[in-house]
Amino acid sequence: MQVSEKREAAPTSRRSRAMPELRLMGSAAGGKGRSRWFWLGVRAAGALSLLAVGAVHLQQYLKLYSTVPTIGTLFVLNFIGATAIGLGLLAPVERLFGRWGSRILALLVLGGTGLAATTYAFLLISERTPLFGFMEAGFFPAAIMAAKVSELVTIGLLGSFFAARFATRTAVARW
Repeated sequence: MQVSEKREAAPTSRRSRAMPELRLMGSAAGGKGRSRWFWLGVRAAGALSLLAVGAVHLQQYLKLYSTVPTIGTLFVLNFIGATAIGLGLLAPVERLFGRWGSRILALLVLGGTGLAATTYAFLLISERTPLFGFMEAGFFPAAIMAAKVSELVTIGLLGSFFAARFATRTAVARW
């Protein structure tokens, strides 16, 4: 309250008193600040969609594919990889690893995008031709759709995050 009393005591016009407050609000909620938090949100959403990719594969492994020789193992490996990368993307790697943090983050983003893209490609292949001696017969269409959607969302989110963060050097907020 003492600050506002001092402002009222100063001989300034009403318009000039409001200007510093407006500039303060503008800088706090400005485009750069919003953009930084937006990209951090894109990173988090990409990490969560990658975790969904892994969850779908674990569920399908436990329900149907545990007996399929190579494919079952690949489903478990997909779950492990998606979980490790997804949790890494949710962690504050820039702060944890100091000067190596940016490089580690780039590897995590590329790894997550690559994992989702490869998984999507293998799913498309297995729907049309045999893959490792197995051809997808549409056993559980809801899970196949969930896998496709989560993989495409991951590719879109992490791909755009990588382009914004590393290709164009856009400022992105840290955790």
